[in-house]
Amino acid sequence: MFESISSKIEKALHTLRGKGSITDINVAETVKEVRKALLDADVSYPIAKEFTDRVKQEAMGRNVIQSIEPGQLMVKIVHEELTKLMGSSAVDINIKGNPAVVLIAGLQGSGKTTFSAKLAYHLKNKRAKNVMLVAGDVYRPAAINQLQVLGEQIGVPVFSQMGVSDPVRIAKDALQEAKLKGVNVVIVDTAGRLAVDEQMMDEISNLKKTLQPQETLFVVDSMTGQDAVNTAKAFNERIDYDGVVLTKLDGDTRGGAALTIRYAVQKPIKFVGIGEKMDALDVFHPDRMANRILGMGDVVSLVERAQEQYDETEARKIQKRLVKNEYNFEDFLSQIAQIKKMGNMKDLLGMIPGLGKLTKDVEIGDDAFVPIESIIGSMTPYERRNPSCLNGSRKQRIAVGSGRTIQEVNRLVKQFEDTRKMMKAVSTKGVGKMGLPKRRR
Repeated sequence: MFESISSKIEKALHTLRGKGSITDINVAETVKEVRKALLDADVSYPIAKEFTDRVKQEAMGRNVIQSIEPGQLMVKIVHEELTKLMGSSAVDINIKGNPAVVLIAGLQGSGKTTFSAKLAYHLKNKRAKNVMLVAGDVYRPAAINQLQVLGEQIGVPVFSQMGVSDPVRIAKDALQEAKLKGVNVVIVDTAGRLAVDEQMMDEISNLKKTLQPQETLFVVDSMTGQDAVNTAKAFNERIDYDGVVLTKLDGDTRGGAALTIRYAVQKPIKFVGIGEKMDALDVFHPDRMANRILGMGDVVSLVERAQEQYDETEARKIQKRLVKNEYNFEDFLSQIAQIKKMGNMKDLLGMIPGLGKLTKDVEIGDDAFVPIESIIGSMTPYERRNPSCLNGSRKQRIAVGSGRTIQEVNRLVKQFEDTRKMMKAVSTKGVGKMGLPKRRR
């Protein structure tokens, strides 16, 4: 996410950190490099210029030249201005109503249907809402089928009326059924349309007037760059939506849309899609996104994801097993499963300060744990529960059964033992007694 722009801005700011003396000239040169990085990311020139002018003005106003740590101060200023550019703070979705209606609009192929299902999953699992999806794309039968499949996958009902060509009628009938069934939130997926298609734009406008939704969200493919900003403006003029959703932010995007769409339409970015899975949806936090762009990671989001998957009862059970030296491969496998639920591994590592840059050119797919899982899966239940029994012949059999080499099996066993020792030390003694240097008072 934002790997290109992140590396270029970081490089521009790094030149200041290495300077023995700071002058208004090299501050201006740094700002110029930041502007080039923004332009390369498909940010429009007027916005890039205004942004860097503000950074330079702030830098001079805070007397960066006289600062003891001018490089760090410049990073702070750029971070603050990036955060302002993207909206300053997160803006919540409005789901107050009986039921609340959320209308989804956007271009063809922007990912509206998938986002509708992701939002339903998010509201159901993280906000404890009773949700209904409405298949309002009357022009593309495949969209209705897609929504039905996704709805079944996440356990959310989908209202559809095959053969009905009026999306307003479908939505009104869906609302009546939602009230009868005590549904809290109705999410209406609509047909993809082009900003230049007057008839289709009239249709979405009429749909909004009729439904009077509590929330209208415009879904845009972040990979379309500056075109996304222009389209967002055109849609906003017609339907005056409440917020923007950026999809495919995990793809090969230059980031210009995410950086400037908030500034261009004066509407907040509320969600970002970061993968294909139903839980790959994040609330948009401008300050956290600025952290990631500047290579600072996003520890807060990482902790939040961990807390969502954290099983306190299971954690206590594992801690007791560690103290008694009973921690085994089944416990290890259980913890791997929890980590996998947190999301894409490369995305998770990118949230840790410093690791994003190290893993930039490394392919870390969702199958990163497959070798470990295959090795443990080839063990007998007895072997998984009693790691100390793994002698040479057992390891050889496990290697053959898992399709891995004996070296890989030995490596995993050693990593497991090292992990168990470290976790036991933390559980029983705390970090201060692990042989690590203590903090000086």
